[in-house]
Amino acid sequence: KQEKEEQWDPDHRKLTAKVVKKVPTDVPQTHEEKEQKEELEAQVEVLGMLEKKYENVGPVFDCIVFDDGTTWRVCVDTSETGDLANCKLLKTFRESGEFDTFGTKDMMNYSVNVYEDGNVLSIVTDSGSHGTHVACIAAGYFPDKPECNGIAPGAQILSIKIGDTRLGSMETASSMIRGLIEAVKNNCDLINMSYGEAAHWTNSGCVINRMNEIVDKHGIIFVSSAGNNGPALSTVGAPGGVASSVIGVGAYVSPDMMETEYSLLERMPGMQYTWSSRGPATDGSLGVSISAPGGAIASVPNWTLSGSQLMNGTSMASPNACGAIALLLSGLKEKGVKYSPHSIRRCLENAGSLVNGIDRFTIGHGLVQVDKTFDLANLNNDVPDRELRYKVNCGNGTRGIHLREYHETLKASNKIISIEPKYMDHVDNDVRISLNLRITLVSSASWLVCPKVLLLMNKERSFSVNINPTGLAPGHHYAEVSGFDSQDLKRGKLFKVPVSIIIPTRISDDSPVAWTARDIKFKPGDVHRTFFTVPPGVTWAELTVTSPSSENGSKFKIHAVQILPLKSFKCHMFSRFMELSANSNVTHSFAVEAGVTLEVCIANWWANSEESSINASLSFHGVEPSLKVVTMHSSQEIQRLDVRCAMASQEISPTVNLNSYCQPLR
Repeated sequence: KQEKEEQWDPDHRKLTAKVVKKVPTDVPQTHEEKEQKEELEAQVEVLGMLEKKYENVGPVFDCIVFDDGTTWRVCVDTSETGDLANCKLLKTFRESGEFDTFGTKDMMNYSVNVYEDGNVLSIVTDSGSHGTHVACIAAGYFPDKPECNGIAPGAQILSIKIGDTRLGSMETASSMIRGLIEAVKNNCDLINMSYGEAAHWTNSGCVINRMNEIVDKHGIIFVSSAGNNGPALSTVGAPGGVASSVIGVGAYVSPDMMETEYSLLERMPGMQYTWSSRGPATDGSLGVSISAPGGAIASVPNWTLSGSQLMNGTSMASPNACGAIALLLSGLKEKGVKYSPHSIRRCLENAGSLVNGIDRFTIGHGLVQVDKTFDLANLNNDVPDRELRYKVNCGNGTRGIHLREYHETLKASNKIISIEPKYMDHVDNDVRISLNLRITLVSSASWLVCPKVLLLMNKERSFSVNINPTGLAPGHHYAEVSGFDSQDLKRGKLFKVPVSIIIPTRISDDSPVAWTARDIKFKPGDVHRTFFTVPPGVTWAELTVTSPSSENGSKFKIHAVQILPLKSFKCHMFSRFMELSANSNVTHSFAVEAGVTLEVCIANWWANSEESSINASLSFHGVEPSLKVVTMHSSQEIQRLDVRCAMASQEISPTVNLNSYCQPLR
């Protein structure tokens, strides 16, 4: 648009004005005058049409590709005049890391790759500013401005583009797998992936399997964002929240960040960002492994014409954690301490710092602590299980126990837990044979009972746990069975069996309003969750939120989620950002699935500096037609359709639309 205004519009307007001025206003008297007027009018019409159909296809450059005898060389005529002497001669980025800029006006950097024996030239540019920002958080290095440095300044970065520019920077399965292959070829220590999306199932699929293989077989530590779909539970995305070997990172905002990055008027306690995805995953795993600061002012590409920019998201928390792990590995290598991806992850999670008021589904195993993790890694330098991961199986391949539906919590039950040591491929058989651990099992809650000891060798072992949710209050509950090396408790937990339980709130049977809560008080960032079992026949719900105060309003996030088998949380999710002014009320309606637990989550936005209170009520409604699809044959004059109301009476306004017509042919 700017280029059109600067380069096209001035000349086009001058030419149009010049031609319009020549068009005679008088009626032509001769045939020649008539033809001249028609010609000028046609020119005006063509100029107007060119204005309407103007399309800027972007720059058009001549490109030269040749083999200099040792490697491929590329010259892009960015001068657009054929002046190649002033154009940079590039080698492929894969080989040299060289790049150039299209011009000082757009400041767009590019690199080149050559494929198919010189027949295909690939010119690579950014799809957006996200990747540069993420890389700078992890490893930005500014020798003259150390205050701008990333977490691990100077760490070497392998730049792999998986976002397809044609798809708005969306990743594809093939691009991710090619990226993983390059990471292995180049002997990477760490991978950060600030990409993710909702998944229909956990810890399976072609790409997820390759990611797990990258860690388990090739020893690369894999860190990824947990997702930005909170604050409801079970909203972690793939791969960060669902892949067994990937460290999923949630987003935390500290008091210092609030003060310096966001310029908030008041300094508040640290908290998780409202939108940071929460666990547990649908297979029972905790979902969020660790948390890290999820906002940063960091470098962005030159074409943005801004040296740096504030961005937030678990996309920013993940490189923060990845940079912290890079620092850790640097120190361990310097001291000659041995480690594996699995020992590093255990140390990270055991050293995590929990925050008062933030539950485990939100913060995972806590905030990243580099110094404590370093100390634990030293303790785990020469232990028999350093090169293995403990595969936890709670039945049907699940990695934890997740009781969410009402019928699952009606009585106590026993569950069989299997623990299988899984060594990395390169480990000698002598080491595998020598594994013999006496593991002390500890439960973190009275309603979760487990044995005291498990003797573990290089073979799968099982034990039973008893879960008794009958005495638990409505809401969400978390506990875990932890396994410790009885010979060295200081090493921390060797494995954890997470147990998550949801107890729904009883709803009123004799009132059209199923649930009412008055004077719900919120501090900044507080989240209020209520769970319901949706009655049979119900098809939608209405949530009304009222501000009883005459003081200033507040910002809230309304989030309602149901989890169905083999479907992502987004299939049955309602999400709205709401500003509730003083003495006002807002009603939201959303579809629900009968017989499935519904979480209704109301969250005070993290940046609200004042406390607030609200009243809330929820009502269920249901209208079920006897036929989901109506098909009428030509001989059928009338089609009866019965409608049943599951709850209170409803007013309906039937409409009929003909969607398709079928003509029988003999």
